[in-house]
Amino acid sequence: MGDPKKQRKKYEMPKFPWRTDILESELNLLGQYGLRNKRELWRHKTMLSKFRGIARSLLSMSAEERRKPEKQLIDRLSRLGVLSAKAALDDVLDLTLEDILERRLQTLVFKKGLAKSIYQARQLISHGHVAIEGKRSSSPSYLVLSNEEPRIDYTSTSPLSNPDHPTREAVKATVEMKPPAKPETGG
Repeated sequence: MGDPKKQRKKYEMPKFPWRTDILESELNLLGQYGLRNKRELWRHKTMLSKFRGIARSLLSMSAEERRKPEKQLIDRLSRLGVLSAKAALDDVLDLTLEDILERRLQTLVFKKGLAKSIYQARQLISHGHVAIEGKRSSSPSYLVLSNEEPRIDYTSTSPLSNPDHPTREAVKATVEMKPPAKPETGG
């Protein structure tokens, strides 16, 4: 079993880490989601790989054998907000890394407009200015459950909880300056 205090690696590295296309795609995701290093990316990639592996193994079982584990997997992914509750097992195989990265606390803080950049969102979380359901969270990579998402806000003890704080006013100004997204035209 090993020593319970010993941390174990929670990620797997790419088989070909020096391929240019892999390096470029990883670097793009690091910048887009404000990840600190590639280990964070690899950890989420491994998590997605495990979900998909479970789905593939369930597809090889008979319908009666897989009913309960399939429901458990889909319930877990729907609680995470990655899939809908009515999703099928094939939808698990269609998941992408971006679906998982969109559920990180850092990304949701930025998308809710509590920070003016993805990097500032990470800083606010690590400095203890963000709370979920009133409980302070200092982990930017925390995967927010779908029922927790509306309850993300500043902590009550944070100076940022004051609406007149200069940082909040700068965030409001940044959000107001962004132009609305243009609708795509088919053709």
